[in-house]
Amino acid sequence: MTTGTNAPPSLQPSAPGEVQVARALLSVSDKAGIVDFARGLAELGIEIISTGGTARELAEAGLSVRSITDLTGFPEIMDGRVKTLHPKLYASLLAVRDDQAHLDAAAAHDVEPVDLVCVNLYPFERTAATRGVLDAEVIENIDIGGPTMIRAAAKNFAFSVPVVSPASYDAVLEELRASDRRLSLQTRESLAAEAFAYTARYDTAITRWFQEKHEDFPPLMVRAFERELELPYGENPHQRAAFYTQIGARAHVLSQVAQLGGKDLSFNNLLDLDSARQLLAEFVVPACVIVKHNNPCGVAVGTTTLEAYERAFACDPTSAFGGVIVLNRRVDKQTARAIHQQFAEIVLARGFDDEALEIFADKPNLRILDDRERRLDVLREPAVRQVIGGLLVQDRDSSNEDREQMEIVSERRPTEDEWSELLFAWRVCKHVKSNAIVIATNGATVGLGAGQMSRVDSVRIALEKAQGPVRGSVLASDAFFPFPDGPEIALEQGITAIIQPGGSIRDPQIVEAVDRAGAAMVFTGRRHFRH
Repeated sequence: MTTGTNAPPSLQPSAPGEVQVARALLSVSDKAGIVDFARGLAELGIEIISTGGTARELAEAGLSVRSITDLTGFPEIMDGRVKTLHPKLYASLLAVRDDQAHLDAAAAHDVEPVDLVCVNLYPFERTAATRGVLDAEVIENIDIGGPTMIRAAAKNFAFSVPVVSPASYDAVLEELRASDRRLSLQTRESLAAEAFAYTARYDTAITRWFQEKHEDFPPLMVRAFERELELPYGENPHQRAAFYTQIGARAHVLSQVAQLGGKDLSFNNLLDLDSARQLLAEFVVPACVIVKHNNPCGVAVGTTTLEAYERAFACDPTSAFGGVIVLNRRVDKQTARAIHQQFAEIVLARGFDDEALEIFADKPNLRILDDRERRLDVLREPAVRQVIGGLLVQDRDSSNEDREQMEIVSERRPTEDEWSELLFAWRVCKHVKSNAIVIATNGATVGLGAGQMSRVDSVRIALEKAQGPVRGSVLASDAFFPFPDGPEIALEQGITAIIQPGGSIRDPQIVEAVDRAGAAMVFTGRRHFRH
């Protein structure tokens, strides 16, 4: 235990970046690494000041600790709510040490120097996310003194040092040892930037908690994101890119996903994964979704994982080349053999048998993702799109219309088999880029038309994409048909039932065309654009 100290009795004049760290205040909620950090400071002769539980932990480790009460002359009160909020501490942290007036004021009020603060904050995010937690407990985990100390030291980084992350402890100690207890201005500024980002994140979490109790679209939308992955490049090789996750979100596109093999994930991989996972969430039975360029090119359900995959792939084998394959069941040996015959970027599933992984082993670039996310209701977040200088925010389109909410507008009612296919096609259609047309049969897509400016062109593309006759299939459209031409060319090819929102001024003409063909038509009353 080191008992000596290099701490001067009062603030001394110093140039920016030249302050020797002689006294440090340590007050942390996350105590990982704090004993070793404090021991390293003490070995340099730096006096340790601490508070509450941190002081007890350091003392139990055999370190000499001075209480904050001894520094300020004011006791910790109100169950620790007030312990560091004192002018003597903040005068030290905020003093400009090459300004004689500041030094004179500090001397007049017996202000002792505190050169470094090591602080992390009450676990507000973890507490707020706890199921069944009471509001009073969440509020008690709003830290006041901690952010104030951090911000004061960060503002005055030329003379004070904020340390907020255990990941910084070793580097700070190393530089202090190498530079006679000094930290460079570059290091100080870097620590200050990290400190302000840390308190911004903390305040964002608190603000969001209060806002979400009362309003969905607050006047000021505050969000924070942290970098999760550095990506090889963006949509194109000349664009830099990274993946950031939103602080406080219940889940994200890679939450609880373990990569078992393959290259690093790319920007386009994550876009496709996001679309594929949202569409896959529509199904409870074994299902497979294949996405290419952020649009599904094959979707199917089946009695087994293998059947779902083979039927999804059969929809459009050409487009599936180099696609993203996601499944909501475990991949066995047979399914792995079938996927192995194709070129894919990603396979994501609810686990992989050892034999399946052995089959994939000779594809070193294939990204194998084990989806271990089991939490329900992970799509509560609003949908956000960035535009120049701002955000467009809307409710996520997570609704699924029930059959009872729909209106049969044709003379012929859909058969029970047709109803099943219509509802399947309607769920898929919601996830296809507008203008969207989905042709389906037997729980599988057989033709998809997406992203066209004209709805009739989407119909033509969906028919052309079909690998064979579509007679007996059903068709879904994400928005109303403005003219009868789209339904007419589909009916001519043998489509027997159509599902669409309705709402066109020409609806009577469109229904008449369906009736002439002896087909069935259902209006959902709700469209599902996806731009």
